[in-house]
Amino acid sequence: MKKLLLVNGPNLNRLGVREVNVYGKGTLATLEADMKQEAEKMGVELECFQSNHEGALIDIIHEAEDIYEGIILNPGAFTHYSYAIRDAIASVSIPVIEVHISNIHGRESFRHESVTAAVCAGQIVGFGFYGYKLALFALMEKLREA
Repeated sequence: MKKLLLVNGPNLNRLGVREVNVYGKGTLATLEADMKQEAEKMGVELECFQSNHEGALIDIIHEAEDIYEGIILNPGAFTHYSYAIRDAIASVSIPVIEVHISNIHGRESFRHESVTAAVCAGQIVGFGFYGYKLALFALMEKLREA
């Protein structure tokens, strides 16, 4: 059975509470449960991880290469400035799909640039929680192509 990793970055533990007009009312627990269920339908095991700390995200990306076949990653605000996370993604040989709940290109100008997207297999933005399912479908397709 394929094993995939879902990684959520800073402040995503506040889903359902933080800026519901932007991120919706769903919680991280709901998102993770829905994603695990969707993965199970595809015959895939999905493990979830969330941290507000850059180093913890870097560590899990490094460790993932030996355990998982791919990563779905929402780096949160680190998207826009963390060259360390960018380099961590670039250092692993498994595909990473970047996902964002909101359309980062339609928000404040500082959110328009992603320093991580260039080293990811793809980026999905603006589809709410459904974007994570799209990322799962895209990652599975990427793995089929490999």
